[in-house]
Amino acid sequence: MKKLFLSLVLAGFAFSTYSCRETTEEKTEDALEAIGKDIEENTERAAEEIEEEAEEVEREIHEEMHETDDDIQQ
Repeated sequence: MKKLFLSLVLAGFAFSTYSCRETTEEKTEDALEAIGKDIEENTERAAEEIEEEAEEVEREIHEEMHETDDDIQQ
């Protein structure tokens, strides 16, 4: 009877350890996917902001070259 009980306890322990490991692997995989999405979204957002700033610089240069700056009063 002790052997049966001990076998069941060991089987339960092995099963719970295996289940926890799979859950941890799944959580880790999900976390890595979320990190990847965050990096992608932030990279796209940064690229858009850089593009907007570059367009603003281009406008400013054009205004200075043609003296059409809004700040200059004629």
